[in-house]
Amino acid sequence: MKRLVIDTATQACSVALFDDDVCVAAHHEVIGRGHAERLVPMIANLPDKGRAQSICVNVGPGSFTGIRVGISAARALTLAWQAECSGYGCLDLVAAIARSSRPEIGALDVVMIGGHGEYFVASYGAGQSYDAAVASLPIEIAVQQLRAPVIVGDAAAAFVEARGWGEALPVFPDAKYWPFIAQASALPPTPRYGRGADAKLPGGRAP
Repeated sequence: MKRLVIDTATQACSVALFDDDVCVAAHHEVIGRGHAERLVPMIANLPDKGRAQSICVNVGPGSFTGIRVGISAARALTLAWQAECSGYGCLDLVAAIARSSRPEIGALDVVMIGGHGEYFVASYGAGQSYDAAVASLPIEIAVQQLRAPVIVGDAAAAFVEARGWGEALPVFPDAKYWPFIAQASALPPTPRYGRGADAKLPGGRAP
């Protein structure tokens, strides 16, 4: 079965096309902004324009805009191709990528850039690569609560510097590594922002 994986939840933007568990083609860029403009050409450059029977998308937590871009694209292609659609957790994938490159790592904490000076964090025990609880914490609280010696994620270096000890392993999510968490329970293709929306509609509702 062909599967298209879309990942736009962070500063990175990536896509990967799989035939069963074999990666046929993939592309990954750290772009910061502009995911909406970059994603469609990335998919179009995949074999058969990325057409697949299953679509899997990073549902967060991460950037509000990036998450919406990825999920909107996944839903549109699901309708166009009459495909299945599911989601996966951002921090789960980052933890799994770290373990693939450093199998000897025991417990680790994933720290990703959040909003308003907060970090998205999750703690993974030795050998654990998914299903960890995620929180959004201010830096001063995060450095007190996270005790793993290895810190992984796009905010790893800044966190280790602020805490004053530990090893930083900078990692961005990358769609081609999706098989590392293929055994995790599939998530619905709906946003998991990790924190409340900055903007509010009348009555206090998030947009």
